[in-house]
This record gives sequence, structure tokens and C-alpha cells, in this order.
Amino acid sequence: MFNKFLRENKISAAILTVIRLYLGYSWFTAGFHKLTGGFDASGFLKGAIANPVKGPDGNMVYSWYANFLESFALPNIDVFNFIVPWGETLIGLGLLLGCLTTAAMFFGLVMNFSFFLAGTVSHNPTDIFLGFIILAAGFNAGKYGLDRWVVPFIRKTTKTYTEKNKAAA
Repeated sequence: MFNKFLRENKISAAILTVIRLYLGYSWFTAGFHKLTGGFDASGFLKGAIANPVKGPDGNMVYSWYANFLESFALPNIDVFNFIVPWGETLIGLGLLLGCLTTAAMFFGLVMNFSFFLAGTVSHNPTDIFLGFIILAAGFNAGKYGLDRWVVPFIRKTTKTYTEKNKAAA
């Protein structure tokens, strides 16, 4: 019942728009400041590796993630210095404009969980909670945005493309 309200109701679409704009602004400003102010993730990654998330027993909880950061992310820091600020900016832009909202929110959640696994709590729990609401709402979250036109266009285009391929086969 709640899912139907979330996915189909116009009042829900308006509430989702407010949540989407809040998250979009947060993501956009975070990414934009990194793009314009210079950004280097190496300090953050070294800190996450040196001080990983530990359980009550003092052992690492996400040792696999610390290994990922140490063996993949840190050696490829130039890639991460590019994708983090641009990813945050584009996620924010997608949410602010309501364009490809579910895709933007999916990648936002991936980044939120990445920060969370690295030990940064900050506002990530709130962003994750609100992000899952946006993701669960699907198309309705971007109804008062560009998704109103973009999603039907994509569906129509891919349907036409699929039908042409089936006819040619």
C-alpha cells in the first residue's frame, strides 16, 4: 500500500520532489566545491586504510573494503580524483533536474555506501535513507522534472530500436 502511494500518487511526487531537490543540492554543491577548489582523495583513502571501521572486538569489520582501497583505489588515485567530484556533481545535477533520477540516485547510494564503508558517518545515514525512498519511488520521484519527458522518450526509442532489430532478424 505504501509502495503504491510512493510510486503513483501526485502528492507523493511533490514530497519526493522536495527530497530529491534537497539531496541534489547536497550532491551538487559537494561535487562542485571539489571541482573548483581542487580535490585529492589520497589523504582520505590513507586515513580510511590506517583507521578502518572496527567492531566492538577491535577487529576490522570491512577488511575486504580496506584491501580494495589499499590495493586498487590508492594506486589509481588519479581515476578516483576524477570520478568522485564529477560523479557527485552529475548525481546532484540529475537529482536537481529530475533527469534520470533513479540512475542518479542509484549511483548516489553507491557513493554513500562507499563513504560509509570507509568509516565516514557524517550525513550518510540520512542520505541513504532518503535515497532509498527516491529509488523505491522510481519514475514518480522525477515526475516533476525532466524525467516526465526523458523517460518516455528513452522507452519509445529503445522499443523502436528493439522492434527494428527483431524485424531484421
